[in-house]
Amino acid sequence: MRSTMPQSPPLRLLPVLAVVTVLVAGFLVATGRAEAAETLLSQGRPAASSSKEAQSYSSGKAVDGDFTTTRWASLEGSDPQWIRVDLGSVQQISRVKLFWEDAYGKAYQIQVSDDASTWTTVYSTSDGDGDVDDLSGLSGSGRYVRMYGTARGTSYGYSLWEFQVYGGQGGGPSPTPTVTPTVPPGDRFTVVAAGDIADQCTASSSSCAHPKTAARVEAINPEFVITMGDNQYDDARLSDYKNYYDKTWGRFKNKTRPIPGNHETYDPAGTYAGYKGYFGSIATPQGKTYYSYDRGNWHFIALDSNYFDDSAQINWLKADLAANTKGCIAAYFHHPLYSSGGHGNDPVSKPVWKILRAAGTDLVLNGHDHHYERFAPQNAEGQADPGGIVEVIGGMGGMTPYDIENVQPNSQKRISGIFGVLKLDFAPTSYSWQLIGTDGAVKDTSPTYTCH
Repeated sequence: MRSTMPQSPPLRLLPVLAVVTVLVAGFLVATGRAEAAETLLSQGRPAASSSKEAQSYSSGKAVDGDFTTTRWASLEGSDPQWIRVDLGSVQQISRVKLFWEDAYGKAYQIQVSDDASTWTTVYSTSDGDGDVDDLSGLSGSGRYVRMYGTARGTSYGYSLWEFQVYGGQGGGPSPTPTVTPTVPPGDRFTVVAAGDIADQCTASSSSCAHPKTAARVEAINPEFVITMGDNQYDDARLSDYKNYYDKTWGRFKNKTRPIPGNHETYDPAGTYAGYKGYFGSIATPQGKTYYSYDRGNWHFIALDSNYFDDSAQINWLKADLAANTKGCIAAYFHHPLYSSGGHGNDPVSKPVWKILRAAGTDLVLNGHDHHYERFAPQNAEGQADPGGIVEVIGGMGGMTPYDIENVQPNSQKRISGIFGVLKLDFAPTSYSWQLIGTDGAVKDTSPTYTCH
């Protein structure tokens, strides 16, 4: 389930013991992820529910493997409600993952049954907070598994993008899910990313760049959009978000996974007031300004580099990486550890880079410097490292470009003076990207990298 770890005062130094623990744990994660994988039993299986809001929100939509466009939704304003999946035979259950839409369960139970009549509760909560509830370590068996909701978290109903049940063979022959794992082998998806986006200008000005980069996003039509901070200039006020960012990149708001940059801290109404006011729960899907999510064999980690000295975020990151079972990892945050641009290297990111490297992270995306740059795999000390992280700076979303000032070791390609977006192509065990300019031309193409 989502972390409920309280915020604590920033720590400038991590204790040596903690660092050693992280490195050892990270090594175990990096070397043991494949062995930790569980079998997804529920996808494509028959499902039923107590009610549905409309035909397009039927129970089968929650077990079809589509996390972004289809979902189950119950009738609004009524408790209790339930959704169940038929695994085909009695199975041992070890894990359930609930991918909530905005209408989530505050109090609910996970129950198992051999006959869909007599139910045994294997998990119960009364303080659910939405987003993704990852319920591991469950012990029980049954042919049927259901989420039984007794108290809604909103005034609406219950709604799940996906209802996933994991486990192993129990008292009968193993069912044959339509798809295993979550995403079919060979599945690919496209993401668009950029940072440093919206100046205080509109399309009425020919020099205004963010309407042009938004047009590139629209033409590419990615599965989702990543922003690498400094989404709105200069002080990221809510009024400016509404007047500028919303008129262009706001078209993709519902499929955007944003992070804040330093400009999001400048709002006179309070730190992140405009950022949170504009994006709402999109900016804090797990209750914090840092979060993670999965797509296929990829685990994405969105971090808040304004507070890399905050122990709560560091502890959350360690726990998130330790729980990850995906084979590929991508992280993104605003301040790059290494940059050949005007801001240069930012050592605030080094401790986090070490944690990510120890866990086998493949890719890091950054903004802050207003240029494009890609690096060969490297470690936190800036040394070439075949098992290291590939870093990409994509801070050319719409603000005035910065010059290249001090070329860093392992920097393979640098482009300044243009605006554009990163078009990232993810496969189950590899990734690559292109820099697409506002004219639609490909300005750079990366190598194809294989996940660690």
